[in-house]
Amino acid sequence: MSRLDSAIRRLEAQRAAIDHAAQLIKNVPGPVLELGLGNGRTYDHLRLRLPHRHIYAFDRQVAAHPDCIPAAPYLLLGDFNDTLKQARGMLPEPAALAHCDTGTGDETASQALAAAIAPLIRPLLAPGAVIISDQPMMLTGSSPVPLPEGIATGRIFLWRCA
Repeated sequence: MSRLDSAIRRLEAQRAAIDHAAQLIKNVPGPVLELGLGNGRTYDHLRLRLPHRHIYAFDRQVAAHPDCIPAAPYLLLGDFNDTLKQARGMLPEPAALAHCDTGTGDETASQALAAAIAPLIRPLLAPGAVIISDQPMMLTGSSPVPLPEGIATGRIFLWRCA
């Protein structure tokens, strides 16, 4: 598969997972966490799918399209280890959804980052919340959710909090 085909499949999987998760959380109150703002594509999609929810975006630095940069205080910049700890004191209520697009292109580094942030994300989430991730994670108190049709196993991961 070409890198272009792989990128297209990744983006299609993200869109399908976000659309599916939006339905799963329709009765779960709370904001959305976007880990890995990147260029803002998934942030923009989340805004359209969940227009009545606050979205808190986390990233090391701003690289997003100007139309896709959250206003303060919804943008938390810095190392995830620091900003996720900071979020505990600033979120008005537990989050209903966490979209984690934290892969770096280096499989070992990406898996290490996912392992490090998983225990920091879980306490920020409400019962019934959904986690979407591009990396496998060990999320205590969560169970896997079947992927929407058309998403290849291992392309994206979904969990639901107990």
